[in-house]
Amino acid sequence: MSLLSKGFEVEMYTGTPKGDIVGLSDKIVQALDGFVREPDSRNVEYTTAPFCGYDRLLCALLKPRQALRGYLQTLGNYTIIPGSTMSLGGSDRFYRSDPHNPYHAYIEKTYGTKVVTASIHINVGVSDPELLIKACRLVRVEAPLYLALSASSPFIDGKFTGNHSTRWQMFPKTPQNVPLFESHYHFIRWTEEQLAAKTMRNVRHLWSSVRPNGDRRPYNLNRLELRICDLVVDPLALLAITALLEARIMQMIANPELDPLQQSQLSTNDLGSQLVALTDENEDAAARHSLDAELRHWQDGRKILARDWINEIYDQVYPIARRQGFSCFLSPLKKILRLGNTAQQWLELHRQGIQPPAIIQRDIEKITQQERDLEYAVCQSALIA
Repeated sequence: MSLLSKGFEVEMYTGTPKGDIVGLSDKIVQALDGFVREPDSRNVEYTTAPFCGYDRLLCALLKPRQALRGYLQTLGNYTIIPGSTMSLGGSDRFYRSDPHNPYHAYIEKTYGTKVVTASIHINVGVSDPELLIKACRLVRVEAPLYLALSASSPFIDGKFTGNHSTRWQMFPKTPQNVPLFESHYHFIRWTEEQLAAKTMRNVRHLWSSVRPNGDRRPYNLNRLELRICDLVVDPLALLAITALLEARIMQMIANPELDPLQQSQLSTNDLGSQLVALTDENEDAAARHSLDAELRHWQDGRKILARDWINEIYDQVYPIARRQGFSCFLSPLKKILRLGNTAQQWLELHRQGIQPPAIIQRDIEKITQQERDLEYAVCQSALIA
């Protein structure tokens, strides 16, 4: 089996080294190729081309950020802000990036600043549409685990919210009821029904934890898009999360029975609805407590801690990653499980009496240096060689 293609959509905030978020997207998208604006000017997004190899994927992550950092310095003392919510303030107002865009007007009126978050969308290529839908079923019921690994939004407006992922707790999942799709035809029919009922404004207006994606949705599909993850600014941590996702999909491809609609032992006449309800509860628990969340397993409903479930899957897929030659990119997952995700590390500092501004400023400095070192070691050294 060959490696699957992988790519990222990376949403980030820009602002000052003190952690104050400043809207600069209108200038950024005019000056830099590959960056696009979001409805609020404080967000900017770039998308990586799909690559199979993790070394090229790492460079594709780093190079646009280095270009952005360089450009931000020409505008003033600006940088990239970690976290998936407006940690230190600004959630009370929407700053339109394009005042004349009617879709942006709809977003602001309907959702307000609930959508002004930063996140990572991970796309993994699966060309067969029926296999893709099956992969979406498996990843959908396990999406809370990826949220648990990536949670990075415990603060908003300078205060702890009580959640590890405030972003996912407040983000308006749309439409409200998204089934576990049974087939490609089911997905086509359901999408057409939503568009006709205007519960979706367009084919992109499906804001769930995972969705089938492609060049002409819902008809032509070629990749799975995992949308639940908070912003992961550490590139090696992001690649580890991606490696877990790819290895799990590879496991499913090799073992097609690894399908919630086939393997789940939940006793119900409507298994799909039962699995969706269980998953929704798990997403809520993961948003609140991330790796320490008590979840219910889709196979039999047993209670299990998120970190223990992740360890179980890790042990299953590590041999696959090793055979395929990317186990070294999967291994940093153990560090996340041991030391905690970004939210947990921030909250530990907060418990020690360090206030959110100092926590954010510390991470800005740390990730700036890490990116610089990685970009030189991985990308520049390859060019020199």
